[in-house]
Amino acid sequence: MDLIDELKAFVATAQTGSFTAAAGQLGVSNRLTSKYVAELESRLGVRLLQRTTRKVGLTPAGEDLLARAPALLDDLDDLIGEVSEGSRGFAGVIRISASVTFGETYVAGMLERFGQRNPALSFDLRLSDRHVDLAAEGIDVAFRMGRTDTRSLKARKLGSFGSMLVASPDYLARKGTPQDPAELARHDCIIDTNRRTPRRWSFGTGSGETTVAVQGRFQVNSARAAVELATKGHGLAYAPRFTLHEALAAGLVVQVLPDHAGETSLLNAVYLEGRVLPRKVRALIDFAAEDIRSADVL
Repeated sequence: MDLIDELKAFVATAQTGSFTAAAGQLGVSNRLTSKYVAELESRLGVRLLQRTTRKVGLTPAGEDLLARAPALLDDLDDLIGEVSEGSRGFAGVIRISASVTFGETYVAGMLERFGQRNPALSFDLRLSDRHVDLAAEGIDVAFRMGRTDTRSLKARKLGSFGSMLVASPDYLARKGTPQDPAELARHDCIIDTNRRTPRRWSFGTGSGETTVAVQGRFQVNSARAAVELATKGHGLAYAPRFTLHEALAAGLVVQVLPDHAGETSLLNAVYLEGRVLPRKVRALIDFAAEDIRSADVL
């Protein structure tokens, strides 16, 4: 058996707590993953995992190995990649996580542009509005909105995005155009439950920040769906600017309260703490940072 494959199988099983999950992450069979770990234990002469019918746990020896093996594997991948990529470019798979709306609106296209420069690379883009467990799901990098408080993750700021209040011309003709945030309490507001405070919208002015409680008939968990409802005249939407470019350009919606700045949030690329980031992942993050600036996405 190959020692590197054995170590990879051990690390994946230890991080996911399951041979089945580890096999899915590695792209091999459950049986082969278990066999690799057993061969590693035989090679070292110690038991690394405690197996039960429900989950897999670490022995003290397993904990010691897990503390060092991921960095060792990353260093090896980086070394091999540095030698081979000098002649043929980046290769392999990068697994990426992003929210559904931002992933569909921007990340998919960004990966296509990065992929044109690196034809030997493959991408596994997983879109979800929940914060996935990077270690358990084998994610190399996640693009996340807002603050990242998890201690096991490192974050690189890619930029900040603002929100804008919009409505269709038809809605404003029927219901009137609010001139102050306080007037929103009397309007139909489309609630995006993915926002940190879905029913409390904040705006900045020269004199400080104003927060207003809003309500409405429509509640959705997608900024894109909120904008779509706004284009059809169902109310006011408070959405990230990156979701509004097409609707604004087509005149389907117009900005409301232009003198009141919308909320701003961070966009970060996050990855696991304590691991050497593979060169291809670092290159992707660098590309995204530059691409976002040049494309005026946010």
